[in-house]
Amino acid sequence: MNVPRIFLAGDAVSGTGPANVTKYYISRLPEGTLYQKFRNKFLRVPEIMFKTLSCDVAVYSGYSRQNILGLKIAKFFNKPCAYIMHGCVEYENEINLEPDESMNRVERRTLEMADLIIAVSAGFAAWLKDYYPMHAGKIDHVYNGIDGRMFEEGTRGRDRDRHMIFSVGGGMPRKKIVRICEAVETLRKQYDPEMYLCIVGDTGADSDAIDAYPFVKNLGIVSFDKTRHLYEKAALFVQNSCFETFGLAPVEALSCGCPVLLSKCIGALGIMGNVTDADVIEHCDDPDEIASKIRDLIENPNAARLAEGIDIESVSWERRCEELLAKLSDLVSKR
Repeated sequence: MNVPRIFLAGDAVSGTGPANVTKYYISRLPEGTLYQKFRNKFLRVPEIMFKTLSCDVAVYSGYSRQNILGLKIAKFFNKPCAYIMHGCVEYENEINLEPDESMNRVERRTLEMADLIIAVSAGFAAWLKDYYPMHAGKIDHVYNGIDGRMFEEGTRGRDRDRHMIFSVGGGMPRKKIVRICEAVETLRKQYDPEMYLCIVGDTGADSDAIDAYPFVKNLGIVSFDKTRHLYEKAALFVQNSCFETFGLAPVEALSCGCPVLLSKCIGALGIMGNVTDADVIEHCDDPDEIASKIRDLIENPNAARLAEGIDIESVSWERRCEELLAKLSDLVSKR
């Protein structure tokens, strides 16, 4: 395979999920890969022009208004261009009750201009083909990678709090934490009166409803180290999202030895082996199903089984870079 020279543009410093993905690619793509260094808007334009002219393929990672400019420049220089799509702004803003037509226009234009759209999981790619059928022919996927050091550094949480259920996402409606609250309320009556739910994340449209439950400990935005401590302490981590393109949190939980219960919409399920029906929420709006499966997993933890089912080598960032390079090489060869 002839390795193309890549210009990879996108946020790699903010600490968000997409920025962390971009940062992992930067650290592992071949020598000679060009990266975006300038954040100042006056310096970005000449940098994008020069590096696009110098590359074989331009890649834009994550939603940004600058993508439109970058893709226009790529078209001007007749360079193939790809868009790594970490989420769907149009759909996610809608279900989070924060619609933004200006953002929607940027995303739609980005999808129109990109020669290749790379989703971060197979499930997300399939969803995109249904949601944007006009672009289905240029949609592919490369799963996000896993940093195996998480499992080497993780602890097994020998002193877990058997009453603590943990979730992330704050008040964001697509995380469906209100349904977890309802499930825990049922379990406090029928199973464990001391059970409580701990959550972290920013405020959102569901925050008031979540905070109305007296057994919820809402910690807001916390550090990465604090989050890992909570994974190490919790009896169970629950991610009940109705839409999650990948979702690294369950893998982080498993790396800390924490059992997990996941909705079927979590993209990261695609890299897990040994998954059974007991590990998956089929209906994320059904608190009775959630309650039943929380109880089962507290009594029959799945952390060891699911962690053993993740092939660290095959899901490594090194392997993901190989897959990305293969798709970009194919894109260049078709020029």
